[in-house]
Amino acid sequence: MPPESLKIRKLGLADYKPVWRAMQAFTDNRNEDTADELWLVQHPPVFTQGQAGKAEHVLAPGDIPVIQVDRGGQVTYHGPGQIVAYPLIDIRRRRLGVKDFVNRIEEAIIAVLARYGVAGERIEGAPGIYVDGDKIASLGLRVRRGRSFHGLALNVDMDLEPFQRINPCGFAGLQVTQLCRLAKADVEQVESELMNSLARQLGYSEIDDLGSEVSTAA
Repeated sequence: MPPESLKIRKLGLADYKPVWRAMQAFTDNRNEDTADELWLVQHPPVFTQGQAGKAEHVLAPGDIPVIQVDRGGQVTYHGPGQIVAYPLIDIRRRRLGVKDFVNRIEEAIIAVLARYGVAGERIEGAPGIYVDGDKIASLGLRVRRGRSFHGLALNVDMDLEPFQRINPCGFAGLQVTQLCRLAKADVEQVESELMNSLARQLGYSEIDDLGSEVSTAA
């Protein structure tokens, strides 16, 4: 039977690259008995470009670094006030296909938005969650040997200006929004609700808070 406990790491504000490298190491070093983890973090300003990302979608990054990474998708922006969640899940052990896994993550975001009276929706051919056509959450995943890393980003209360320096997720002219424009929202509270919503959607009955240190070994 798959384990019922999801281990939580709340990393606070942490630079992107060390967290990314730690995710890779955790995924590479885990085995059949390694517990699944969910890392919650905010990053200092950074653009990340997916594996198949096209340079023309980075319009004018200015002083914000651009990092080429090993997830799916095109370019996106991370910054303070945006909740980034990295589900490090053995989806094969949980008997989830990639499509079902993505669907459950999207449902978790939609459920959190609904708590604030905001109707999140999917758009065919454009991964992520939208509100009235504006993007509020991005998804960019990688699955290696049945184990996931990278994840999702939910805009809560952040500076949206850097999104104007890129074609978000490869879509020219795509407008981006955030929860604080639509409802009264506290970043810390939304992070807690997202954590619980992801755990429910992915089928965990328990949550175990492991603190703020990243894990790189099984």
